[in-house]
Amino acid sequence: MNKLKLATVWLGGCSGCHMSFLDLDEWLFDLATQVDLVYSPFADIKEYPEGVDVVLVEGAVANEDNLELIKKVRDRSSILVSFGDCAVTGNVTAMRNPLGDTESVLQRCYMEAADIQNQIPHEPGIVPTLLETVQPVHAMVPVDVYLPGCPPDANRIRAALEPLLAGATLNLTGEQIRFG
Repeated sequence: MNKLKLATVWLGGCSGCHMSFLDLDEWLFDLATQVDLVYSPFADIKEYPEGVDVVLVEGAVANEDNLELIKKVRDRSSILVSFGDCAVTGNVTAMRNPLGDTESVLQRCYMEAADIQNQIPHEPGIVPTLLETVQPVHAMVPVDVYLPGCPPDANRIRAALEPLLAGATLNLTGEQIRFG
């Protein structure tokens, strides 16, 4: 039996969606019989692979590293699931957008509000450059499935994964599509 290739990605967000994924508890054992987890913050895999069947993308696109990764993820994945409210709408991650351009945000956070060592972090190759605005995933690449929630609870995640893994069309309704 060929297992589906499943990936999870963490962009600009808090990791709450991944914590809810772990709340699948015993169902994770069933899931492991159906998929190969080929990329995730749960595993030490450095390069996003080719030929991913389903990917859950948590977080908004907030910096150049996020943008580069989401383009690669879209290119190499069949079904991209916008996973949680930050990925779907920008949510908390996008709260910096009304504060102005990146320079004013960095000045406020690292210079004006700092207690000690006032300096803006900058190390090419280590500290990614912020995008001018934080964007939800669909603003950067096409999204196949939206899974709202902050974070989506384990039952909602399972309700989304089961049909996708079976090759069926996903049809979330009612409580399953509630934000927040």
